[in-house]
Amino acid sequence: MILEIAANSVASALAAQAGGAGRVELCTALELGGLTPSHAQVALARERLTIPLYVLIRPRAGDFLYSDLECEAMQRDIETCVALGCDGVVLGALDAEGRVDTARCRTLIAAAGKLGVTFHRAYDLSRDPAQALEDIVALGCERILTSGTQASAPDGAALIRELVVQAAGRLVVMPGAGVTAQNIAALAASTGAHEFHASAKRQLLSGMHHRRPLLSDMEGGELRSDVAQVRALLAALQASAM
Repeated sequence: MILEIAANSVASALAAQAGGAGRVELCTALELGGLTPSHAQVALARERLTIPLYVLIRPRAGDFLYSDLECEAMQRDIETCVALGCDGVVLGALDAEGRVDTARCRTLIAAAGKLGVTFHRAYDLSRDPAQALEDIVALGCERILTSGTQASAPDGAALIRELVVQAAGRLVVMPGAGVTAQNIAALAASTGAHEFHASAKRQLLSGMHHRRPLLSDMEGGELRSDVAQVRALLAALQASAM
């Protein structure tokens, strides 16, 4: 069983490692579904983590229908991850009809070279999940991150189970979205999955003493992965495997 933590900062990545996570997906802007972190964040995380580091490659919020310019930006971000010695990247692209954009994905995967590749939750917006899985297998991706096309992985557990069976070991089907210490054991039992994705985040209190009430939306504390939550997730997952 592997627990991957979606870490929205280097501090979150270190908390994930301290809590016993098996892998980090480094990103930023979790409130937008995750975006590509900066070069400096990736470099710092690579320097300080001893567990595998995957980096989210997503240039903007919104859909997964990308322009040539956006694909060029993603390719350069992937090249940065290769140069910095990351273990993998997390990417995905769809065409306007909701099919996996195999041409664009093939170019991005080629840029990743020997790095591992996870196809992210663009998968959940695909027209035909069964066909999309086959397309992703053909691209050579090692896993799919999915909520089973629902708002949360527990809600999509039935489809995730079908995808695990369909994949038949050709790639990993990793449930993610809404995964907590309270539901991860049941999710493992109902899906047959062996890798799980969670953010384990909590809202920190701001350290600011000076405040401007009219700008309160800019004064909240950061969201950060929490060591205790990571440990609780891992404990529940390990208990489910006994």
